[in-house]
Amino acid sequence: MVFDFLRRTETEGASAPEAKASATGPVIAHMSAGRVAWSPRDTVTLTKQAFTGNPVGFRAVKLIAESAAALPIVLQDSTTRYSEHPLLSLLTAPNPGQGRAELFEALIGQMLLSGDGYLEAVAGEAGVPFELHVLRSDRMRVVPGADGWPVAYEYAVGGKKHRFAVTGPVSPICHIRAFHPQDDHYGLSPLQAAAQAVDVHNSASHWSKGLLDNAARPSGSIVWKGVEGQGNLSPEQYDRLVAEMASQHQGARNAGRPMLLEGGLDWKPMGFSPSDMEFQQTKEAAAREIAVAFGVPPMLLGITGEATYANYAEAHRAFYRLTVLPLASKVCAAVGRWLAGYTGETVALSPDLDKIPALASERDQQWARVAGADFLTQAEKRQMLGLPALEVQDGE
Repeated sequence: MVFDFLRRTETEGASAPEAKASATGPVIAHMSAGRVAWSPRDTVTLTKQAFTGNPVGFRAVKLIAESAAALPIVLQDSTTRYSEHPLLSLLTAPNPGQGRAELFEALIGQMLLSGDGYLEAVAGEAGVPFELHVLRSDRMRVVPGADGWPVAYEYAVGGKKHRFAVTGPVSPICHIRAFHPQDDHYGLSPLQAAAQAVDVHNSASHWSKGLLDNAARPSGSIVWKGVEGQGNLSPEQYDRLVAEMASQHQGARNAGRPMLLEGGLDWKPMGFSPSDMEFQQTKEAAAREIAVAFGVPPMLLGITGEATYANYAEAHRAFYRLTVLPLASKVCAAVGRWLAGYTGETVALSPDLDKIPALASERDQQWARVAGADFLTQAEKRQMLGLPALEVQDGE
């Protein structure tokens, strides 16, 4: 009873219930109202935003993947460069739906988009692969063992999962990953580094689209000069004015249509300020950042105002030397080493440097220097040029 009396006294004496709030609440609300909204950093979202939804990212990935996949390859061991070999035949026709170029383009494209590339080997009765298939990296999961090394690869699609167990000396999955300093099992894709630039570029494109939809000019203001004692429009007048503006004066089809204003209304156009024009420079800067992340000279992507290289040929040569060739060499070496594990041969797969048009002038100079070096033996010259050693015949 005593407690009920005290409880009633407090309730009756208070005019309103006590409200508790943080003293920094208004400051936090003010600071968080203008936070930048970045896109998620998962592989699926990045692919949609930076590849299927961004022309710079799309062209950069296609340019690298197609250029690397088109490089001629050679298979050789310490003494022989093979013109015919079962592994070469397998790579020429890896599966019924793809050839060698399509296979490597898909594999390298997956690496550029996600940082990881997965190649499945379909082994025959003798244990030697007779088909190769590229698997989507966003559907694959590495299953590490107690020692940290993968013991299986799990592929999920349509609510179903297939497990590729690593039981023998050779894995059924060839996993090629880009360097990642903070992950032991997955690679870091260029899209991760270029994600902020992609968001900026896409936002600038959306801004431009919105500008075109509004007759390619920034929005102006309608000023109402009411009679004395009337400082505001009535709700009905305001709603009618907004509806007429949306239906009669917005969009590309209404561009240039004259505006009919009733008494008391005056249109004040707003011109572009220097800060309004900076969006185009911001968009071009973001495009250059995307190109840099992928290692593509911006000149090759048609980005205006970019003249880092003296000419197009120099940019093209730098692109092959610094981006395409290192990536293609890494992929070829990994695939060749993986396939050689099935056959038990000591062979190496690599791009044929002598058949790359962009590097023809450099190879000509190298051949001339090596051929003119009289102090080198024939075997040393072949080794410097990446050729296998000649077989020694009896009596030589």
